[in-house]
Parts: sequence; structure tokens; C-alpha cells
Amino acid sequence: MKFGFVLPWGGAAEAAELAVVAEESGWDGFFMWESVWGIDPWVGLTAVAARTSRLRLGTMLTPLPYRKPWEVASQSATLDNFSGGRVTLSVGLGAPEERFFIFEDDAGRKVRAERLDESLELLTHLWRAEPFEYAGKHYRAHRTDVMLPPPATQQPRIPVWVVGLWPAPRSMRRVARWDGWLPYFKPPADAPPGELNRPTHEGLAEGVAWLREERAANGLDMTGFDVVMEGTTEPGAEAAQTVKAWAEAGATWWLEADWALPKEDVLAKCADRLRAGPPR
Repeated sequence: MKFGFVLPWGGAAEAAELAVVAEESGWDGFFMWESVWGIDPWVGLTAVAARTSRLRLGTMLTPLPYRKPWEVASQSATLDNFSGGRVTLSVGLGAPEERFFIFEDDAGRKVRAERLDESLELLTHLWRAEPFEYAGKHYRAHRTDVMLPPPATQQPRIPVWVVGLWPAPRSMRRVARWDGWLPYFKPPADAPPGELNRPTHEGLAEGVAWLREERAANGLDMTGFDVVMEGTTEPGAEAAQTVKAWAEAGATWWLEADWALPKEDVLAKCADRLRAGPPR
């Protein structure tokens, strides 16, 4: 089990300071949230990379259908090279919430899913920094041999974690093609209206078993494949037991993330939680 920390609020300077604390306190990864309009996490993570040597670096998460894949490829590859190959890209469809549609209308889940799949295909080509052609429904690329950038340090690609809705087969098949699962769970039939993402250990274990079979059917094993759980713990033995239960269900990463922290206290509280160390 590896342990990451998600910074719920703060700029590049604050991220760099907190990441130093994270690395000194035994955490394995540091992540920043990505908005449509707001603090640029790639600038923040570059500041983190400059102050650290070991932490995995990533967004939590990039709403890829709202982004131009060639821009994401440029940002992530530049950071991967600068950090010595420490980037993980986390992606999802993007929530159908008003905050994502300040500047444009929602094209709908189907279109966002198509854009996500095409963007991921494009990223694998773009990170190699070799001439290629691509023709999709939403994106295209003409072959060029001019001004090619350096490839990403990690090859054949930067690891990609994908949000997957369990037990939705189409969503989970997308996850199985990549490098990690960010679990999202359908509510049970008797759940109150509007309730989402109530994770259970049984649900996670079932999803991991399904992914193992799906990847095996496509000639892939689970070596290097991550299952990423996110939550909030208080330091102590109870936190370790909480995380242990998720590890036994198949999780390989625990991301400490408290999205409810008030902005005025977030940096001090994050520093305190980081200094206490991960819930091993």
C-alpha cells in the first residue's frame, strides 16, 4: 500500500511547502485538484517537483474531456521530464456540475465519454513525441516532423488512473485498458435519491476481481496496476485499520483527502496531518 495526500486548496507556493513536509513524513505521493478556471495544478506540481525528489505527482483529477489533449500532453510530459519520471495522470469524464460549464454547455455524458477515449489514445502518441496521424470523431492529428518535443521520461507512457463506475461494464472496460482504477460506485437500489459513491469493501473486491479477469482476457495481468481509494483519517491505530481493510479488498493506494476543510484553516490543518504521517 502506498499513501498520497490531496491538497484541497492552495497555490504553488503552499503546495511546495506542504510537499516538503509530506516527503519528510513518509508519504508517497502529492496531488492537486484541477478546475476549469482556478489555480493551475501543473504549475503547483512543478513547484512541488523542484522541492522534492521522491513523491509521485499528479492531479486529482483532470477532467480530460474539457481539456485539449495536446495541451495536457505538453504539461504532463514537461513535468515528467523535470521531475525525473514521477508523474501519474488521473482522469475522469468530469462531473455534470455547473462549475464545469461556466464557459460552455455540457455536450452530454456520451460525448464526454467519446472525448475521454480519444484523448487517452492521443496522449499515448503525444508522449512518445514521434510523428503520427490520428483521425477520430472529435480530434485529429496531421503528421508532422517539425518541432517535435522531447518524449516523456516514463515510457511507453505516463501511468494513467481512470475513474470507473462499478459495476458498469463499459466504464470498467475503459479502466482495464489503462494503469489504475479510481473507484466510483453505483448506489444500491434502496439508497435515498441523489446518493452516490457509497464504497464498500465487498464492492471494491468485486471490482478488482472483475478487472483481473478482464485484463487477463486481453493479455494483461495486474502487475503495476493500481487501485486507488480516497478518504479522511485521523492519526492513530484506527486509521491504520481503516486503510488495512481497503488494502485487503485490493487497494494499492490510499489518498488522504479532506475536501470539507474550510479555506481559512486548510494549510495549517494539512501541515498537521502530513506531519503525523500516513496511516500505515
